[in-house]
Amino acid sequence: MNQLDTLKRHTIVVADTGDFQAMDAYKPQDATTNPSLILGAVQKDAYRPMLTRVVAEHRAESTDELIDRLLIAFGREILDIVPGRVSTEVDARLSFDTAGTVARARKLIAMYQAEGIERDRVLIKIASTWEGIRAAEILERDGIRCNMTLLFSLVQATACAEAGARLISPFVGRIYDWYKKSAGANWDEAANAGVNDPGVRSVASIYRYYKHFGYDTEVMGASFRSTGQILALAGCDLLTISPALLEQLRTTEGEVRRALDPKEARSAAIDRVKTDEPSFRFALNDDAMATEKLAEGIRAFAADAVKLEGLIDAAR
Repeated sequence: MNQLDTLKRHTIVVADTGDFQAMDAYKPQDATTNPSLILGAVQKDAYRPMLTRVVAEHRAESTDELIDRLLIAFGREILDIVPGRVSTEVDARLSFDTAGTVARARKLIAMYQAEGIERDRVLIKIASTWEGIRAAEILERDGIRCNMTLLFSLVQATACAEAGARLISPFVGRIYDWYKKSAGANWDEAANAGVNDPGVRSVASIYRYYKHFGYDTEVMGASFRSTGQILALAGCDLLTISPALLEQLRTTEGEVRRALDPKEARSAAIDRVKTDEPSFRFALNDDAMATEKLAEGIRAFAADAVKLEGLIDAAR
């Protein structure tokens, strides 16, 4: 039995890719995308025709409209492969605009429904800023499910759960990257592996907090750098994994043991985190890693959205 198959006994596996062929090969339950993944996909020969077709069919529409249509086209194809849900991201340039995020999310859901896809198969991805969390709170009340991304800290996770978000995607690998870079020559890879990996520790603490206090919000570990990080989080509600790491798991024999246990979390001694706006902003500001990685992630996704706009304009 390979590690991928045994991991699926403990955790829902999600494909972190815009590559349909990879999804078909690894049989994930759900799939998640972001602007960088879509940008990468449409530059491949296999998926370039999707961009060309969307532009040809809606040439008179604005670039923003064409991007949304491209996202829906990818989402529709993905949902023909996975039995569960697809995550579709709101433009990162709306990360500090609650009303703008709500409007864009409602538009994306309406476009999916026009294609015959019901809202329960779609998660709207939103950056875990204060404004993004408030947008998710509004959308969840309307029955639009949200996947909170660019999440690096317990205070972000707690605020998302208090807002009723359906799912969060804490970024394991990016947390690891920050601590490794910060340590420089003093970094000890062996000492910071497995359960001691700073990204793993962060997600494990969020998982325990959620299970201890009984939140319904799902925890989906994301942004992995190694299979070791994945295996150390076996038992997390969901894990979204790149095709390269899915292949490593599929071709490695072995039994995967559950690392995260909700029963243990419920009996642990855990203090509540305050999530009013002043407390949220101070706690996030006080965490250099979370502050820097959140800002960096928004800039990167926004930059890739601009590049995608360029490809669309060039295809007109």
